[in-house]
Amino acid sequence: MHHLSADTQQANNNDYLVSKSRAWFAFAMTFALMLFDYIDRQVIVSLFPHLKAAWNLSDKQLGGLVSIISVVVALGGIPVALLADRVSRVKSVVVMGVVWSLATISCMFTRNYSQLFVARAMVGVGESGYGSVGAALIASLFPARLRSMLLGAFFAAGSIGAVLGVVLGGVITARWGWQAAFGVVGVPGLLLALLYMFVPDYKTAALDTRPAHEQRQAKSLFAHMVSALTSSRTLWWTCLGAALQLVVVSTIWAWLPSYFNRLHGMPVDQAAMQSALIVLCGAVGCFIWGVVADIAGTKQPRNKLKAVSFLCMVTAPILVIAFGAAESMNQQFLLIALGGFLMTCTVGPASSVVLDVVHPGLRSTGAALLSLFQNLFGLAIGPFVGGALSDAFGLQAALTAMPVFGLLAALCLLRASRTYERDLQEVAQIQSAIAEQPAGAAASMTA
Repeated sequence: MHHLSADTQQANNNDYLVSKSRAWFAFAMTFALMLFDYIDRQVIVSLFPHLKAAWNLSDKQLGGLVSIISVVVALGGIPVALLADRVSRVKSVVVMGVVWSLATISCMFTRNYSQLFVARAMVGVGESGYGSVGAALIASLFPARLRSMLLGAFFAAGSIGAVLGVVLGGVITARWGWQAAFGVVGVPGLLLALLYMFVPDYKTAALDTRPAHEQRQAKSLFAHMVSALTSSRTLWWTCLGAALQLVVVSTIWAWLPSYFNRLHGMPVDQAAMQSALIVLCGAVGCFIWGVVADIAGTKQPRNKLKAVSFLCMVTAPILVIAFGAAESMNQQFLLIALGGFLMTCTVGPASSVVLDVVHPGLRSTGAALLSLFQNLFGLAIGPFVGGALSDAFGLQAALTAMPVFGLLAALCLLRASRTYERDLQEVAQIQSAIAEQPAGAAASMTA
């Protein structure tokens, strides 16, 4: 594992922090591990019909098996990211990948709901902080001009992984039973996590740009971090808007295989295939909308958030009509596919905005704050609340109601656009202060 120079180098120019080949190797490995992060997370949704029949579970209990990972990731994300920011992002990723892969493999040996629930929680322990640390690593290694596109591609790996998880879960279960599905997807992730040790590492920027003798008399490191994270209104509104949109995404992804199985009578493996096509539309959307957001914000950065807000606003009625008023199965599938393509519009741009407005030395932590919101107030809510509504009113009614969260997301992102350009200017001033430090002082700040 190689240890490189500080975040300050990337902050001072618009070029690669390392050579292009090493940066792209790091991106490829980070992308691949994100792929298995979501394969391991989403493989279970194709197993819902089997688990429901085997253990007589309610939809709320099934949703809990998805939501528990998001809750644990939300609670553990910031502490893990703080450690990664101050110690080593690469070493942190290696440990995370090993833990969540072993936890996934252990799911195949569970014999009741409680055991499976605990094993799934351990998957969340491993995945805590990975999205934020991986995003921070990419943002630091690559030029700022590529940030939204690459982060959109990175988080699109989550959508692709969800596709593969749904498909593999259905296919493997049909041949070898649901227990085998966990083992088949867990082992490759474990191997990738070990290979991640060859990704280039680097030191991060200091939180305080003053000389070392002044820092000793300054307020605590914790106070610096709190001040840096709470100074940006854009960050908080973006985190909330991104989370609310992910309520919609997580609901559709978790319950679509069961919807096709129950309401259209599809076999489990066929329902998984149909659902995977919808998730694949979301993966394409992650990348496309990241590019669109970059283009929209070329002249006026706030237009990046306005464009995403508009997309959220359009997505909600499309999905409501798809599940509540479609006249045929073909029409419904096309509308769901269109909604699936649109609904992942916040994934890349939200991460880019957060990393744009947070202190350069707190990129992993800022991204972890976004991850906390996305997981606790987004990904955890969708499957569980959707399952509870399904138990009370039926699955179709639940899927018709949940897309309304997208309208709230649109309002939050529109509010974030009002302060985005001001916060960008403040970060630029911090970067200038870092660049002006003497070489000796800069070195002392990157411990």
